[in-house]
Amino acid sequence: MNGKDLINRWGNRKKTGFYIAVFMFLIVMVTTALSIAPSGMTVYVAGDGSGTFNCNGTDDQVEINQALAYVAEHPEFTTVHLKGPNTYVISDSILVGNNTVLEGDPTAVIKLKDKANWPVAKPLITQRDSSGNQDITIKGFEINGNHDANTDKKKGAGYYNLIHFMNSTNIQVHDMYMHDSHGDGLKVENSSNIQFYDNKIYKLGHDGLYGIQSRYLEAWNNTITCRTNSGLRVWDSNHVKFHDNTIDSFYHWSAGGPGIQIQKSAAVMDDIEVYDNTIHNTYGPGIWLLGYGSYPLKEAQNVRIHHNTFYSTGTNPSIDWVGGIVTSGFNNTLIENNVFDGTYHAAIVLMYPTDRTIDISPKSTGYTTIVRNNIITNTERRKSESSGTGFGVVNYLPETHSLVLENNCFYNNVAGDYRNAISTSDIYVNPLFTNQKGNDYHLRSTGGRWDGKTWIKDIESSPCIDAGYSSSDYSNEPEDNGKRINIGRYGNTEEASKSGIMPGYVAWWHQIFSPEWRMFRMLLKIFLLFCFKIQI
Repeated sequence: MNGKDLINRWGNRKKTGFYIAVFMFLIVMVTTALSIAPSGMTVYVAGDGSGTFNCNGTDDQVEINQALAYVAEHPEFTTVHLKGPNTYVISDSILVGNNTVLEGDPTAVIKLKDKANWPVAKPLITQRDSSGNQDITIKGFEINGNHDANTDKKKGAGYYNLIHFMNSTNIQVHDMYMHDSHGDGLKVENSSNIQFYDNKIYKLGHDGLYGIQSRYLEAWNNTITCRTNSGLRVWDSNHVKFHDNTIDSFYHWSAGGPGIQIQKSAAVMDDIEVYDNTIHNTYGPGIWLLGYGSYPLKEAQNVRIHHNTFYSTGTNPSIDWVGGIVTSGFNNTLIENNVFDGTYHAAIVLMYPTDRTIDISPKSTGYTTIVRNNIITNTERRKSESSGTGFGVVNYLPETHSLVLENNCFYNNVAGDYRNAISTSDIYVNPLFTNQKGNDYHLRSTGGRWDGKTWIKDIESSPCIDAGYSSSDYSNEPEDNGKRINIGRYGNTEEASKSGIMPGYVAWWHQIFSPEWRMFRMLLKIFLLFCFKIQI
């Protein structure tokens, strides 16, 4: 081997070594990059150093917004996840962009800082683009509005709304716990396709959900305790469904208004449905349906309120517009197959408040409300100016509004059943609820009633079974359904109490062992023991 060959071989070895070194460097760089990059489609935020972005308990919106910006700039990522247990204290708004999920563990808490001193209309969570965003989901964590450490601002005045979107579409907020704020839980304006569900809302400073000039809003399976205003509210919005929610208020002067508020001043509202809700112990009315100003009847019509349960609504001792449902300014409203038990003032009231700084009276005439297949029982006098209250239904606006009453059941209303109303098809009997004190409003039935697990046969049947409006649909009721709808909350549902007659000997046997015959059984035992020495 000559010297030239040795030189060539040495040169090749140097090149090979250089290439190996470059290759190893690239491996190290890629490994490092992968180790600090988000995993999967999710970017993690934490307070213990385990996240892609890590917070220290002060100005935590900085790192959260960095994570959200990363997702916005890298379309292959979709989700920012807040790890718990941790409280993320924020001093500025969190900004969410398009096609983004902001989620968290149930033990992850976003909390407004003490003495935040934010300007009005500045929310805790809002859109990244001021002109609007789309396809945003917020789910799974807790938001603490920290009201008590920010008492320099008034509730219900636009401060510290928890979530606020404008000009946005396809917004979902679910499985959240939102509490103790000055303002709304979710406020949307000029937006569409809004879904609000499976949330727990407690003592907010305004509405749980507030939709303004928006379309296609749906809220369901929420548990809401109101403070200052409503649980669910829409204003000049359309294509709305509120269903399967439980809404109440705590009893306090700041406890707010209605469970559900539907308000019209300018836009068309002709597709609104409220159903399968339980609304109880609200400070204001259970539902407040209000249209005001000048507009054609067709712009505020066809609201359907059905299969809801109202009890003990309207506890406020300082206002007169309380009850189960308070309504004015809407035409062809259908209120059917609800139960009203122990509501204050009346179950259904046609009136509008006169204690406002602006005129909220409707300016037209011919508004009709149809009340059908409802059970209205145990109405109480209202706590404010109680004289003349406590009727089943009341129309304080007979010159402009009318009530059509069909096949309702009235019982034990303290002042009577009607004021400025009349019916030829209503019945006036005890509806025989399963357990009125326990708020179980299934109807007793010898043919069978649903107890949540199975069908139970009673020794007597409710007169509300098969007593509803003859043209109402009954097809969802189980057989034997008597081919006619039941009056009450469960009419035309799979939990409707059955028709049918129990055989006499079975009815006798059930009656002997019923609570009502307890005294008879005791006397029979004494008689057999003393006369025949028989112990049973």
